[in-house]
Amino acid sequence: MRKILAAAAVAAATILAAGAAAGQPARATDHGANDGRLAFAIKDGSGVSNIYSVRPDGDGLVRLTTSTAFDLCPDYSRDGRLITFCSNRSGSFQIWAMNADGSNAHQVTNGNRFIFPDYSPDASKITFSGTASPTDVNQNVYVINSDGTGLTQLTTDGNNQYPTYSPNGKQIAFTSDRTGVEQVWVMNADGSNQTQISHSGVTEDQLPDWSPNGRKIAFAQGAHGSGRIWVMNADGSNPVQLTSGPGDDFGTAWSPDGQKIAFVRDFANGDRSVWTMNADGSDEHRLMPIPLTEYVPTWALSAHDRNGND
Repeated sequence: MRKILAAAAVAAATILAAGAAAGQPARATDHGANDGRLAFAIKDGSGVSNIYSVRPDGDGLVRLTTSTAFDLCPDYSRDGRLITFCSNRSGSFQIWAMNADGSNAHQVTNGNRFIFPDYSPDASKITFSGTASPTDVNQNVYVINSDGTGLTQLTTDGNNQYPTYSPNGKQIAFTSDRTGVEQVWVMNADGSNQTQISHSGVTEDQLPDWSPNGRKIAFAQGAHGSGRIWVMNADGSNPVQLTSGPGDDFGTAWSPDGQKIAFVRDFANGDRSVWTMNADGSDEHRLMPIPLTEYVPTWALSAHDRNGND
């Protein structure tokens, strides 16, 4: 067993070293580039996490940040050119942004604690959740202009977290416990018309994500340690369970073509990896070849797709 663990540790170090150079985006000629790229954080041996990107086949790992703090929860802009993320490199967790190759990283917010950002479709705004002041009792959903101006609180009742814009930018999905247990809600992008759309009575946590056509929402359901990925229509109807473990499943991210869903599967003891599956739940497989401690992913269009090619 010790030999197996040692070999895994060496392999993990090799994988992270291979992606150690920041600011080196994948070439357009890379195999699988037309399927876009996934970005997510990986914890290294020193206990800190940085953001990496990789192709959907698990090849072409590129390190995007080189912080000695925790860089987590990245979100690609819809065109794949930008990434917003959360980091505690300035002290408390704040919202940051950078180019998709890791350059020009800069802090966007200055609140008490903000996490899980999501770009509006035109990347002019970022929505996220957290607390603006140390005296805040509950977490709420906020929106800010991408240049850091115009911070606006959108929710007030209960704990409200994990907001994501609809593909047309007119709505935001989020989770809220205001009716007693955390469920999926939607609201207009200005915070109006807040409506509960799931009614399972079972905790639904991080994090709801719209399909690219806006017709479905994927989300996690279940207590910590036994979460499962579900998908439902955008109005909350026809909820369907997609995963059944083992492990704890959460953190959904649709592929740009709507054919696949990425998520995190946590087996505990540091084996916490990004997985992908078809949108119907079939063909589940680990993205990276060996166990690493990985965090919630985001999925971007490739340069090929951005240019409007077939």
